Amino acid sequence: MTESIKNKIKNIRELRNYTQQYMADQLGITQAGYSKIEKGKTSISYAKLQQISIILEVSTEDIINFNSQTYIKNLNAADHADKVNFNECKILKGLYEDKIKLLEKLLDRTELELEYCKKKHNPCCC
Repeated sequence: MTESIKNKIKNIRELRNYTQQYMADQLGITQAGYSKIEKGKTSISYAKLQQISIILEVSTEDIINFNSQTYIKNLNAADHADKVNFNECKILKGLYEDKIKLLEKLLDRTELELEYCKKKHNPCCC
């Protein structure tokens, strides 16, 4: 079942967290008048659709082609990608932390060897 334009406008408005009153104010109409647009009680001209698209910061084509199910799927996919990226970052962080620990051990060992060499080659200066 395809969504009607009125439902698409409403869904996009809600995704933007805009109230009907905000939309009405931007369009220069009453909230009740705007509500009739979303309820389909008023026919909407292409010019009005263009005004609405500007307020919603999307193109008229985006409104016409909007599919809430696709949007939710894309949102979930993006959320999954963020989790994957976060996990990759955690793995990389762990690898770098392990490398730092190894380098610190190597530095400690090198310092011990240096002290040993100093004592061996200059026993009277220690």
